[in-house]
Amino acid sequence: MLLMPSQTTLYEEMSILSAQMVEAARANDWDRLIALEQAVAKLRAMLMNDDNNALTESELESKTRLIQRILEDDAEVRRHTEPWMERLRHFLGDAAKKRLRAQSNGL
Repeated sequence: MLLMPSQTTLYEEMSILSAQMVEAARANDWDRLIALEQAVAKLRAMLMNDDNNALTESELESKTRLIQRILEDDAEVRRHTEPWMERLRHFLGDAAKKRLRAQSNGL
C-alpha cells in the first residue's frame, strides 16, 4: 500500500511549482505555465482526498506560510497573465465582429 505524502509535503511541492509558475509567467512561457498549473491541480486534488486532517501546531504554521506564499505567487502570475488574457479577449472579439460583418454583408 502506497502512503500518501503529508499535507505539508504536498503544500511544499505546490509552493515550488507556484514559484516556477511565476517564472514562466514572467517569461511569457504560456505552455510551461499551463503544464505547471496542471501539476498543481493534481496536488490540489490529492489534498482534497486527504482524510488525515490532524496537523501538529508546527505543521499548521508551516501550512499557513506555504499557503500564503502560494497565494502571493498566484497574484504575481495573475499580474502577468491578465493583460495577456485581455489582449486575447479583444483579439477574439474583434475577429468575431469581423466575421459577423462579413456574414451580414454576404446576406
